[in-house]
Amino acid sequence: MGAALPAAFRVPGSSSFTEFLAAAAPDLLPGGRRLPDGVNASMAAPHGTTIVALTFSGGVLIAGDRRATMGNLVAQRDIDKVFVTDGYSAVGIAGTAGIAIEIVRLYAIELEHYEKIEGVQLSLDGKANRLAGMIRGNLGAALQGLAVLPLFVGYDAAAADPNRAGRIVSYDVTGGRYDEQSGYHAVGSGSLFAKSALKKLYDPAADAAAAVRTAVESLYDAADDDTATGGPDLSRRIYPSVVTITAADGALRLTDDEVGEVTRAVVAGRLDNPGGR
Repeated sequence: MGAALPAAFRVPGSSSFTEFLAAAAPDLLPGGRRLPDGVNASMAAPHGTTIVALTFSGGVLIAGDRRATMGNLVAQRDIDKVFVTDGYSAVGIAGTAGIAIEIVRLYAIELEHYEKIEGVQLSLDGKANRLAGMIRGNLGAALQGLAVLPLFVGYDAAAADPNRAGRIVSYDVTGGRYDEQSGYHAVGSGSLFAKSALKKLYDPAADAAAAVRTAVESLYDAADDDTATGGPDLSRRIYPSVVTITAADGALRLTDDEVGEVTRAVVAGRLDNPGGR
């Protein structure tokens, strides 16, 4: 007969997978590892950059560029920084790429675990709060330069007005959460330029196709002024990552062909008007 499972696996606990992991194997948590002494980890770790989000009529979308940097070097040209976390939510990451990806993957398991244990999905506020707690758990690493700044989007099926059901939540490194009321937001090193573009282009009554065009335009402007943000790479066919969330389709990742068509149209438009529309 094989060895018995550890006690932590046999004791009824909460519906939080993160709490279970903290009790059973805390060293596996993204914030539970000891950083090496004498190493400037913030310079040695690849960082992700600009993420944008905006609402549209009947939904919300999130998009990100594909570049990761390490100091003044391009660490990766085609990193994915936008993740579907369940049927009606998605997260984009800026900051230390490795830790951010671990947190988002654990977060997706957290949502799935809750649904299996409780038999229902977390509310949108519950999802946002769970992510806040996980970011707070990384505070020690953040204070040593390995910060993670996610941007959360979700569709709130309980909203009275379906056209206002798309929501955007931002965070700081301490886990503080902030509901964005403007209908758009951006995080990362190019966020200042992306938000300036969104301020001019954002239309809450736009359909999904127009919102995708606006997101790609804002990422183009961010890459134009921020070296850490990757612009569209037509020769390598590297385009932004885009996820839309609506009541009908849930969280849907656009294909490279779909985003590529929009990106090529944006680039063609910039040939005639480099400053954008």
